[in-house]
Amino acid sequence: MNPESAVLVMLTVMSAATPLLFAALGELVTEKAGVLNLGVEGMMLAGAVSGFAVTVTSGSATLGILCAALGGAAMALAFGVLTLTLAANQVATGLALTIFGVGLSALAGSGFVGMPVMPLPKLAVPGLSDIPVFGPLVFGHDALVYLALLATGGIGWFLAHTRAGLILRAVGESHESAHAIGYSVIRVRYLAVLFGGTMSGLGGAFMSLSYTPMWAEEMTAGRGWIALALVVFASWRPGRVLLGAYLFGGVTILQLHAQGVGGLGIPSQVLSMLPYLATIAVLTIIAAGPWRGRLDAPACLGQAFRPPK
Repeated sequence: MNPESAVLVMLTVMSAATPLLFAALGELVTEKAGVLNLGVEGMMLAGAVSGFAVTVTSGSATLGILCAALGGAAMALAFGVLTLTLAANQVATGLALTIFGVGLSALAGSGFVGMPVMPLPKLAVPGLSDIPVFGPLVFGHDALVYLALLATGGIGWFLAHTRAGLILRAVGESHESAHAIGYSVIRVRYLAVLFGGTMSGLGGAFMSLSYTPMWAEEMTAGRGWIALALVVFASWRPGRVLLGAYLFGGVTILQLHAQGVGGLGIPSQVLSMLPYLATIAVLTIIAAGPWRGRLDAPACLGQAFRPPK
């Protein structure tokens, strides 16, 4: 493989990893607060259709991205009301949110199927963008790719080095203790859930405005579930989420390239299963391996909190 082909493959892998990175980072913060939201797929679809529809009708990709973030946050708010205020089961509510998101996005996007949209513009720095290998890798992406990378570092710093991050982790580890020393567990969890929804919405916007600049029903194709697995794979650490997102992005691109060259006699359906088979394999290895006791899952993950009266 020549350098130009290698750069092209790496750029494609980064694009494939970006929606996973957005969604997984949002879910990581949500779970760090002790909330398990399985509705990532639904929130990504809400963001994808919101961003695409607003971009097409207004002509502004910036406005579309903002509306995608709001669409994901709105879905997350519905989840928060049900699970945090009404204390509904988090697993059942998350699954319902995904099913609802699939149906709602299909309905809202029915008039936009097959419509083209200009992909998000790439960053171009005169002189630097033309440097062989380095230039395209560093300056060959759109704003959302850089935002995802910045979010990885920002979330890592927030959780490890800020008082607010410490409070969020305390709520996830022991909500009763956090409440006893005066912190509002419900408020912290609402903010975490809304942030998770916003990030999922941005992941969906990247899908419909950059990765495949068009709208199609269920275009996320299970990426929300892979993002959920990435959080476990990363042991709830942002840096490892980045590594996992690029790993699974590489598997996705690998199966596309394999199909393009004939797949070595392997049926295309089997090749399409590769990212999900890799997800199952990784989770199996983690669950059965000697390090499963060091996953660092928040102690109160998935547990409802009812403030004492």
